[in-house]
Amino acid sequence: MQTPEFWYPRRARVTLRSLLLAPFGFGFAGATALKQKLVKPHDVGVPVVCLGNLTVGGTGKTPLALALAPILKDLGFNPAFLTRGYGGKITGPHRVDLSCDTAELVGDEPLLLAEVAPTFVASDRVAGAKLAVQEGADLIIMDDGFQNPSLLKTLSFVVIDRGRGFGNGLPVPAGPLRETSTKGLARADAVLLTGTPSDSTPDLLFDLKQTGLPVFGTHLDVGAIAPALAEDTRAVVAFSGLGDPQKFFDTALEQGLTLLETEAFPDHHPYSAEDIARLKRLSEQYEAPLLTTAKDAVRLPTDFRTEVHVLPVEPVFEGRDKFLAFLQEKLVR
Repeated sequence: MQTPEFWYPRRARVTLRSLLLAPFGFGFAGATALKQKLVKPHDVGVPVVCLGNLTVGGTGKTPLALALAPILKDLGFNPAFLTRGYGGKITGPHRVDLSCDTAELVGDEPLLLAEVAPTFVASDRVAGAKLAVQEGADLIIMDDGFQNPSLLKTLSFVVIDRGRGFGNGLPVPAGPLRETSTKGLARADAVLLTGTPSDSTPDLLFDLKQTGLPVFGTHLDVGAIAPALAEDTRAVVAFSGLGDPQKFFDTALEQGLTLLETEAFPDHHPYSAEDIARLKRLSEQYEAPLLTTAKDAVRLPTDFRTEVHVLPVEPVFEGRDKFLAFLQEKLVR
């Protein structure tokens, strides 16, 4: 689904549509809170690190999980990723096999995660974690699942976009929140900030300071752009299906690229033959290469993937020494 504009109003106000939907939203949030109280978390015997968020849509959890795994390896762990595999047909528990699994089977994010560490797809998180432990993992990194209480978490990070924050502050469908920010932050151990600051960032930082939670910033480090994009006009046709495609377009602009046309698709969008044909026509019309994200690329047909450039990005943890000390304190015994 596309993110409704009234979830993130330009000014700090609640629209009439949000007010009309608010009773449903607080009912949704109440159900989430009740689930947290009724379910007893299962301990699988190894540390579980969860990267989740309080809002619907992308905040950059998967890139952060990819960046976190090598750090945990350096601390002596043998981590494995655990994910629901959104958009895939397999419910698991299933270990992702890059030699045969596709985005249609396991989802797009598991394919990216499996390039870094063993990755397990499971709608039943406990079953997935148990399989990961059986296959040698001594630490589980949960990509999403903060609102899922079935698995006992050792360390929970809430990932928040600096620029968007909690939007209008209301639960789905009135706003972007999966649960109230008060309830969610009360279960968190720390906050990871992503994205570009906006006018609302100071208010967000003030509110977070009141919680007493450790707050760690991150930023994107963009890798080398393909030679074909580094020549002449550096003009491209950019497309993406993320929770917030505009983030990708903004990042491309920051690298000095000219976006002749942009195509935004819903998050985890399965690219159809019609979509591919349209993108090809745009590339031919503008006589410019196509540019997308790594997450989008794995959802493209293999033969078309070679015609598309990927903008390489990697999250960097700001105040790395402080972040490492925090991980050691919480995880290394």
